[in-house]
Amino acid sequence: MSPPSRTPQVQPYAEVPAYVTKDGSEIRELMHPAVHGNRAQSLAEARVPAGTRTLLHRHQQTEELYHITVGTGLMTLGNHRFTVAAGDTICIPPGTPHRIEAAGNGPLHILCCCAPPYSHDDTEILEG
Repeated sequence: MSPPSRTPQVQPYAEVPAYVTKDGSEIRELMHPAVHGNRAQSLAEARVPAGTRTLLHRHQQTEELYHITVGTGLMTLGNHRFTVAAGDTICIPPGTPHRIEAAGNGPLHILCCCAPPYSHDDTEILEG
């Protein structure tokens, strides 16, 4: 038996406004249940300008995947610090403090997949 037919959910990039999240990164929500009707996850593009970083934070419920699409950076994940570059993917388990810094001459672009979907209420800032 086939699953029921659904209208494809397509979000043109040009129609996605950017906003700044609690951690200080510029985000475009490419797909989020609150807006698009998908169910179990969210997908966003984050941009971190050269020489800046996000605030150290954690999500108690959400597992995140960061996929670096442009630039180089320095990732803090729990007690670990390591360099990341375009093509790298990082798994951030729930409850793990993390932040990322754009370490190169240009901005850092990251695709962020969150399950369950991103929520401001699940974001705890750990530095002032």
